[in-house]
Amino acid sequence: MYHHILIATDGSALAHRALEHGLALGKALGAAVTVVTATEPWTATEMAARASLGDLHPVDDYNREAEARAKRILDAAGEKAAAVGVACQMVHEPDSGPSEAILRVARARGCDLIVLSSHAREGLSRAIIGSQSGAVIAGAAVPVLVCR
Repeated sequence: MYHHILIATDGSALAHRALEHGLALGKALGAAVTVVTATEPWTATEMAARASLGDLHPVDDYNREAEARAKRILDAAGEKAAAVGVACQMVHEPDSGPSEAILRVARARGCDLIVLSSHAREGLSRAIIGSQSGAVIAGAAVPVLVCR
């Protein structure tokens, strides 16, 4: 049925539930699994704020912090995968919005299912903020499993 599953995670508790579902499905189907996390680009305002606080190398420091956070997220996902007996590849997409990164990695790696979480915003906040899961659903050429 599915041969390569992409699981997106931001390290949150809700994303952890999506990770568990994706890993269980990958194990049951004997599918390849790729786990992806993204680090969003930061704005000039954020860089200026850090510089005003005395950070002499705000870009380098931000990049180092982003890499460390992504490593923690992917290491935890790898431990969960190993615990359930699923081998998976880990991908960090720096300087990218989550939905764009998810869709790009899914296409590049030939994934035929995307598993991710929804933060279940409702009403006006969903309309104003938008939805990463909605953007993935709209842009995906493959099925998307959204876990809540």
